[in-house]
Amino acid sequence: MTGMINSLPLDEFHRILDILQTIDVGLVVLDHNYQVTLWNGFMENHSGYNLSQLAEHNIFHYFPELAEEWLRQKVEAVFTLRCASFISWELRPYLFNFPASRPFTGMSDVMYQNVTIMPLVSRHGDISHVCFIIYDVTDAATSKQALQEANQQLTTLSITDRLTGLYNRGYWEECLRNEFNRYHRTGKVSTLMMLDIDFFKKVNDTYGHLAGDEVLRRASTLLHQIVRCSDIPGRYGGEEFGVLLTDINESIALHVAERLRRSMEKEIVIFDGQQIRFTISIGLAEVTNEQPSALHWLQKADAALYHSKHTGRNRVTISKELSPA
Repeated sequence: MTGMINSLPLDEFHRILDILQTIDVGLVVLDHNYQVTLWNGFMENHSGYNLSQLAEHNIFHYFPELAEEWLRQKVEAVFTLRCASFISWELRPYLFNFPASRPFTGMSDVMYQNVTIMPLVSRHGDISHVCFIIYDVTDAATSKQALQEANQQLTTLSITDRLTGLYNRGYWEECLRNEFNRYHRTGKVSTLMMLDIDFFKKVNDTYGHLAGDEVLRRASTLLHQIVRCSDIPGRYGGEEFGVLLTDINESIALHVAERLRRSMEKEIVIFDGQQIRFTISIGLAEVTNEQPSALHWLQKADAALYHSKHTGRNRVTISKELSPA
């Protein structure tokens, strides 16, 4: 069939219709007025219409769901250029909205289709008809989609902390380096927030590690709720978290940090019938030209966090408030 795609005499085409009626692909022939002149067995089986119903009728009358303007452009290009056109399911899942051949055992409710539109050349060299060849590629399409979804899940697992749902340390540190480099390219300031759950060991010792896990999950949920979708939160290790507050300076970041601190302070975790309260300490550091690397930026934020932990906890410290090292 592929050898005849660019030109096929119309008379010859009709002589092999008996064979083509039984092949497992759809065949549709339209004239230049988009009237149906051929509708093979595959199309009858999947559409519910036979040729006697459709013959000499406009295809868009029986199939209004067809994207008429788009399809006319495709067909007119075939008439004008006298060469075939191919439509992949990856660009448009289907041309005709047919149900899948195996709705119960398959993975799709609809039939994915690849379509070739080819010109039919008469003995006089005129093109008055085009032929649509419709291939059912549902199995290949759904398999590829399943593989893509599985790969996406693997990618997500590789960068996500399973307990908290935040980015894991490795990926978050990569984001930290990218944000540091972005600042030096664009001059757009961001602020790094490091936070730590106060007396977390005491939570584990008093209520158990499962209760501690629940506290970590709840803290992570609050973190997600308060920071913006453009910010980048991650679990740095144990009970310590880092957040890249993009495109804001320390002064604005301070308001975010205080809101987060107050929310954590008010939160009550119910575990095994017991009420668990917790607080956090926070350190903030704005990226500057004086920091030679992302590591130095991180160290600034860590120093601010350390200051909060050792001056009473449940508080926020800005790195510029600290004396130069």
